[in-house]
Amino acid sequence: MVDNSELRKAGLKVTLPRVKILQMLESAQQRHMSAEEVYKALMEAGEDVGLATVYRVLTQFEAAGLVARHNFDGGHAVFELADGEHHDHMVDVDSGEVIEFTDHEIERRQKEIVTEHGYELVDHNLVLYVRKPK
Repeated sequence: MVDNSELRKAGLKVTLPRVKILQMLESAQQRHMSAEEVYKALMEAGEDVGLATVYRVLTQFEAAGLVARHNFDGGHAVFELADGEHHDHMVDVDSGEVIEFTDHEIERRQKEIVTEHGYELVDHNLVLYVRKPK
């Protein structure tokens, strides 16, 4: 769980909007949320935080390493808390559901391929776009 000290460690001042947005990301059932979804959830919870503030804070959180931004399905940005654990994603193209997974064999093969080409792996994102068979 991220707390106020994490905001300070990230170089961010502890403000009510930042705390509310962080709490929303931590408590949401949905792990991947757009800025609009965060804003809507805050409004439903009776919190008075503007949409522009949500965008600004999420961008600050991303720069500070507190959240990761993903651009699934055509550039629509969603955010998830950065927990330090690497995982990849599958996106159901029909429902929009995002499924996280970890596969050690895929990770091993990616490193092998990079090395075979004379490179060192710095970072990567793997997103599989899927649908249920009909």
